[in-house]
Amino acid sequence: MYAIIKTGGKQYQVKTGDVIFVEKLNAEAGAEVTFDQVLAVGGDAGFKAGTPVVEGASVTAKVISQGKDKKIYVFKMKSKKGYRNKTGHRQPHTKVEITAINA
Repeated sequence: MYAIIKTGGKQYQVKTGDVIFVEKLNAEAGAEVTFDQVLAVGGDAGFKAGTPVVEGASVTAKVISQGKDKKIYVFKMKSKKGYRNKTGHRQPHTKVEITAINA
């Protein structure tokens, strides 16, 4: 059985036991989180798409850790003006393990 969930402005196809990185959630390591925005559910019993979400469906996950992605450098420059600006950015993320799909 699989589900398509929406969190942090992105969509993820998940199955039980999957470990995924999502946008930062306000939860500590070891906490349980529930994703209520389930866009579709599929499996042996068939496929069910929501309009826009599947009623009564949810996905339960366990927070493994909080972290940051690799650093991305942003370099701005204006030619012949002496303007140069180099900044770095590390996007925070949350690592979660999918424990159950309730549909």
